[in-house]
Amino acid sequence: MKLLPIADLTCTFAPIGLFFGRLANFINGELWGRVTDVPWAMIFPRAMDGMPRHPSQLYEAASEGVLLFIILQLALQVFGAQKRPGLLSAIFFLGYGTFRFICEFFREPDTQFIGPVSMGMALSIPVWLGAGVLFAIAYRKPKAA
Repeated sequence: MKLLPIADLTCTFAPIGLFFGRLANFINGELWGRVTDVPWAMIFPRAMDGMPRHPSQLYEAASEGVLLFIILQLALQVFGAQKRPGLLSAIFFLGYGTFRFICEFFREPDTQFIGPVSMGMALSIPVWLGAGVLFAIAYRKPKAA
């Protein structure tokens, strides 16, 4: 069995760290979501307005943590992504950028960047570009044996 390049190995398990980091955000009552009326809305004491909000930290834990981990494991174990060095990293960056962008619709933005685009959404763009570069590199080289 051939070992994964360190970047691919790191990206394979990074969602676990993201999951626990977002749970810590939830427990600390930070990075809460936008005001909402959904039944699972929560009141975060640090928000100071007493309004129910999306638990966006849990959305991010589920998408950037659990779902992204499952996607990477499928790519690795079912589709043989390890045969193309850099492919797992590309999938990680594409997934992370996409899930972060989507979750920003539910999160109270730190700052608006341009119009409805938050800073988190804007920062997803370079992540996607990096994923594109890694996809190009992974598919330019012949498959590893």
